Parts: sequence; structure tokens; C-alpha cells
Amino acid sequence: MIRAKFFIAFFLLFVTTETFAADTDADAKARALFELFFEESVSLSPMWQTDLGRKTNYDKWDDISPERSELYLQLNKDQLARLKKLDKNSLNPDNQLSYELQKFELKKDIAGYKWRDHNYPVNQMFGLHAGIPAFLINSHNIASIEDADAYVARLAGVGELIDQLIDNLQRRADKGILAPAFVYPYVLDDSRNIIKGQPFDDSKHISPLLEDFTKKVEALKLDDKQETRVLSTATHELQHTLKPAYQRLIKAVEGLQARADSRDGVWKLPQGKAFYNHALERMTTTTLSADAIHKIGLAEVARIRKEMEQVMKTVKFDGDLQAFFTFVRDDPQFYYPDSDAGRAQYLQDTRAIIDAMKKRLPELFGHLPQADLIVKAVEPFREKSAGKAFYNGPAPDGSRPGTYYVNLYDMSGVPRYQMEALAYHEALPGHHMQIAIAQEMKDLPSFRRHGGYTAYIEGWGLYAELVPRAMGFYADPYSDFGRLAMELWRAVRLVVDTGIHSKKWTREQAIDYFVANSPMNRADATREIERYIVMPGQATTYKIGMNKFVELRDKAKRELGEQFDLRAFHDFVLGGGALPLTVLEHQVDEWIRKQKTVTAAG
Repeated sequence: MIRAKFFIAFFLLFVTTETFAADTDADAKARALFELFFEESVSLSPMWQTDLGRKTNYDKWDDISPERSELYLQLNKDQLARLKKLDKNSLNPDNQLSYELQKFELKKDIAGYKWRDHNYPVNQMFGLHAGIPAFLINSHNIASIEDADAYVARLAGVGELIDQLIDNLQRRADKGILAPAFVYPYVLDDSRNIIKGQPFDDSKHISPLLEDFTKKVEALKLDDKQETRVLSTATHELQHTLKPAYQRLIKAVEGLQARADSRDGVWKLPQGKAFYNHALERMTTTTLSADAIHKIGLAEVARIRKEMEQVMKTVKFDGDLQAFFTFVRDDPQFYYPDSDAGRAQYLQDTRAIIDAMKKRLPELFGHLPQADLIVKAVEPFREKSAGKAFYNGPAPDGSRPGTYYVNLYDMSGVPRYQMEALAYHEALPGHHMQIAIAQEMKDLPSFRRHGGYTAYIEGWGLYAELVPRAMGFYADPYSDFGRLAMELWRAVRLVVDTGIHSKKWTREQAIDYFVANSPMNRADATREIERYIVMPGQATTYKIGMNKFVELRDKAKRELGEQFDLRAFHDFVLGGGALPLTVLEHQVDEWIRKQKTVTAAG
């Protein structure tokens, strides 16, 4: 602890002197302070440095000990004190907004320290058990022998990282914070899969980690001596460090499994109700209560189902909505073959959808991202437990493209009629558009380019599913039904997330509601509900965020009339990086006012 405080004091003295030496005006000092805060936080996370495309501390993992959590708290408090020394009123409007956002972030993190153990560090959605190999495979690039040695060093450090994870799990368990019983088979299965294949056993199968490292090293075209050295040392660390570490983790998780029960909501945790209220406020960046969100969900479910009935009439389906749900769930015409060829075709058709949208983007945006985008299937070692689809952002330096991952483990989970909406959400004009543009806005402070608020980010993703409809996409009525099904899915989330965590619904109650009110099959609904159980509040962000984007767009249309420009609106809402929804609303109101002023002056 003393050494950690000394590190921060030394770091601040060095960087502050260097940064502020030539600054004379308030705005320059504010910008320098924002960058300093960002660098201070990044300096404490080798994994974040790697995700940013940097190769500092490239051989290290993050410290996830309680002492490091305390260090982050002290840093946040110290940064807030330094921030308050700025005279906000002397700053220009952009820097005033950055000031308020920085203060918002710091206060949020300080308040969140109380709840630092109210989570499940390993579960079927995320956790270091799956995150370690995913990070090495997807983030740790190897362009030199030094990078290869750093990869090996990270393998050698896995034992300490896993031991910290085990300690964190045990500490939570001692406080009565245990994931529900259904979580553990997923975690154990994923963990065991990671240490299957060569060099962990004598099977013919090569483990994903050894395969990844071997391919990256072979691409370097080293001399035989160097290649043999790094491959043999990596193999040794996989066998003698990583495998025993995962065996320790498996044993610890098995012990937790024996203590777990089937209560699913966070109401069961110490101060569970207060924690859920905090989670909703943090996730939605609103003051909406659980009851209010539940009611919004019920109303949205009813509205969307009526729109689905119109699609039924268009395709001349003879039956009620529930029968239509059964039809699209069961009819083979809506699914790709559950084969390698079917999976390859899905990826090819998805790329075609994205390419078609890419050509039309200038109709929606004046500012287009520079970062490349690729489409990949989720890797086999984590496909059983991973979500349906997700997006990983590009490296800021261009060394890694943005990646749209789609889970093709079970082809019945990715029907044809949802392909368009899913691609628009995760890729273009959704997450890739928003995240890549934010990273490329060089005039924004780093914390705004690389930070985010889930309600804004996922709200934009869901809004991005809707926008293409007015452009003539979703020409197939079944594809438009797929869009509605995706929106209904997010509306149902409002109901079941609050149902589970506030109203004490059981897992089965929530699954039953999902199946009764959407075209999702029971297996997929189960996977969804299990996600919401381990990520309380997160599922509410999509529809709450989308509703705000639609509300603000419609307000701008209404107030600006013929002067409304959709491209300008989109450029504006994406041009400031992700924002809390309350701040976004204020910013759009100001934008509308300025647009009116310009029109009046003209």
C-alpha cells in the first residue's frame, strides 16, 4: 500500500511538471489535466494499455487485488480534488462539458467503490477464466521477438492472476455473494476446455492458445534457433504454469458450486435493493426507478406486438401472433444449415449486408469512420457460453480492426430474418460507427474518446437497427419482422430484468414471460435470462437508450421542420463521444436552439 501511494505521487509529480510547463491559458490546462487523468488510470492497467494498441507493460497482467481497488479509489478522490481546482466558468463550452463529464465519472467511480464486490467475477458471460485466452488471442499482437517473449511472460504470470481471482471469489463468498447455481457448470466447462488439447494432453487436437502462439510466431519467420526457443518456453509455461493455475481455479469454483443456491436476483445480496437501484442509475444514466422501467417495458411489449401483427397481415399468415412465433421458430426456411457450409454462408451473407450498408452511409452521416471492420465467428473455446453477437472496438493506432463477432455454435440461435438487424446493431451503422468515430475524434479528451455509457452505446446500437428501415432496407417483410423481434427482445428485457432483481421473479418465471411474449425459443430465452441474472441492470440500457435517441431525433425534426438534417443530427450526437442520457438531451436541446438561431439569422 505504501509503495502504491509512492508510485502515484512520483507519477503525478513527473507528468504534471512536464505537461503544464508550457501552459498559460485555462483551456489548455484543463485539456492537459483531462489527459493526465486518463494516463494515470491507463498506467495502472497493462491490459488496457494493450487494448489501446500500446506495448508498454506488454508482459504484464492487471493487478486485481483489493489493494489495487483501494489505489483506484484514492486516485479517483485525488483526481476529483485536482479537478475542482479548475475554474469551470473560465473554460470554453466544450471544455466545460468535459469538466462536467469528468466530474460525473469520478463521482460515479467513487460511489461505486461501496459495491465493488457486488458482482460475479466469473460467469457464463465474462470473466478472466475465458478472458485470459481471449485477450492473448485477440489483443496481444506479435510483430517481433520481443512481443513473443512478452506473450510468454504473460503465460508465466497467469498463476498469480488466477490466484488473485480465486481470492476475490472466496472473499465474495464469505460475504454471501455467490452466483446462482446454474452459473458454475458454464464456468467449469469453459475452464476445462481451455486446458484440453496439446500441450496439455496427448490428444491430436491443438489447444487454442498453443495454436494462436504458434501461428503468430511462425509469421515472424525467425531463425530456427529463436523460433524453437520461444515455442518451447511457451509450451513449458502452458504446461507448468497455466494448466495448474486453471486446475486450482476449477477446484475453487467446484467448492463455490457446492455452496450456491438457485436464488437469482440481486435482492438476495447484502443491501441488495440499494445495490440494484445503484446499478439501474449507473447503467441507464437516468433516475428511473425499477417500477417505472418495468411499466415502460410492458407498454413497449404491447406496442411492438401490434406492429408485428401488421407484418403477419402483409405475409398473409393465417393464425394469431403466437402461432406466427411458432412458425418462424420452427420452419427450416428461416435457418442456415447447422454445418460448416451453413456457418460459412452466414458469415458471407453478413459481410454482404454490411457492404451494402457501407455504400449508403453517406446518406446518414457526414463523418465516416476510418477504422476497418471485420466479421468473425466466436471462437470454439467460448462459443457455448458467449452471447449471440458482440463487437470489439479497433485499436486507436489502426493495428487492430473493429470486429463483429457472431456466435454460430447453434445455428437455430441466428435465424435469417434477424441477420440484418443484428449486423446493423453490432457493425454499421451501430457499434462500429459510434465507437470508431469516438476514438477518431482527436479534439476530444482521451477519456471521452475511449470511455462510454452503456445506455448511450447500446441505445445507439438499437436505434441503428431502426434507421435503415426508412432507407428501404428490410425489404423482405420477414426481415422487418426480425427487426421488430429484436426490438421486442429489448423491450422484454425491461420487464424481466426488473422482474428478477426487484420483484423477485424466479428464473423460470422470467423465461416463461420471454417465451410467451416473443418469438425466441426456450433455449435462447434461457440463455438470455441467465445473462440478465449475472449482469443486473445492463439489459435495461438498450431500450431506455433507444427511446431517448428516437425522442430527441423526433423533437429536432418537429422543432426544426424543413431545416432538419438527419446527417447533421447524427454527426452531432456521435461527435461528442458517448454521453449520459441526461447530458445528451441537454446537448441536443442546445443544438436545436443554435440551429434555429442560424436559420433566423439567414
